[in-house]
Amino acid sequence: MGLDIRLPIGMMFSLIGALLAVSGFFTRDDTAMYQRSLNINVNLWWGLFLLVFGLLMLFLARRKS
Repeated sequence: MGLDIRLPIGMMFSLIGALLAVSGFFTRDDTAMYQRSLNINVNLWWGLFLLVFGLLMLFLARRKS
């Protein structure tokens, strides 16, 4: 009976990643917002990265049980 932390971590990162990716998707045409980041949509890219990481954690949690 071990504590498997992958399930809550996967849910948290998936939720935050999805929210950040959606936010980045809807603000992709706002060039003034991304002026400081060399016109890279940081919200979209980090949101996708967090979403993939969260889904990977959820997959690993499901595979174990």
